Amino acid sequence: MDNRNEIRDFLASRRAKISPEQAGLPVYGGKRRVPGLRRGEVATLAGVSVEYYTRLERGSLGGVSESVLEALARALQLDDAERSHLFDLARAANTTQPRRRPAQQRVRPSVQFALDSITDAPAFVRNGRMDILAANRLGYALHSEMYVSPGRPANYARFIFLEEERSRRFFPDWELAANNMVAILRAEAGRDPFDRGLSDLVGELSTRSGEFRTRWAAHNVRRHTTGFKHFHHPVVGELHLMFEAMDLSADTGLSLFIYPPEPGSPSADALRLLASWAATQALAAESQTGRENEAERTPAAKAPAAKTPATRQDSAPAAAGDGV
Repeated sequence: MDNRNEIRDFLASRRAKISPEQAGLPVYGGKRRVPGLRRGEVATLAGVSVEYYTRLERGSLGGVSESVLEALARALQLDDAERSHLFDLARAANTTQPRRRPAQQRVRPSVQFALDSITDAPAFVRNGRMDILAANRLGYALHSEMYVSPGRPANYARFIFLEEERSRRFFPDWELAANNMVAILRAEAGRDPFDRGLSDLVGELSTRSGEFRTRWAAHNVRRHTTGFKHFHHPVVGELHLMFEAMDLSADTGLSLFIYPPEPGSPSADALRLLASWAATQALAAESQTGRENEAERTPAAKAPAAKTPATRQDSAPAAAGDGV
């Protein structure tokens, strides 16, 4: 992800989305050669010269003042997520830093205790690359389809684009989920362009998924802090949940998500059923582990060597169907 190319494509894509009428500019007829605004029109709206704006759109945001960035944001009618992305791109343009390998991120015990104390709603912690790093029991149960594949940590983007058949069943509005996922990753790439793990993920998805490549090229960005989610869980069926996201201030790059149902709703009843199912799966797993440990302790046992006990994250119950 080259910063100059990112700046060029982002500004050009935002310019193409705005018509002269939307910008309040006069239209004198005749066929326009470009979709949306011309560079000169953006320059006029932003109060800069055409030559200067052309240089900016070619990727030269280094040293650009905040007042100019604000003028560009107004001229291009950027929303909050797009404005933040523009400032992130400008910040990266002023930074020389080698790409770094992703450090192993761990969830502190106190955060896990907090997750476990939430018993009536799915809750989990994820990073900017969309890895689920920890969850409560309902959180693992809700995302059980993401744990069907052996790769860890479970990752939203890989599930949506590389396990498409199952993810399309899990997300009734798969197109919306896919669009949002790419827009979130695109915003994260602007915020932290030196994260090699994120670059590797984008490269993998771009190579293996045409659906991802098409959406990535659109340069859309968005925030993901509150709203509604619709799932079709293979065990309990339809779930309509709210969601709230909170950054963990002591753990840079990690966010806590909670998906509460509306009290008294069918989704609340479905979550109670899902909690019961998850408890049953946990008991079955504990029983199996006990049998394996007993066989290991018995000298005469001819059973194969016991597997290494799964981590908490790997012990998410396996579902009989599909989902994220």
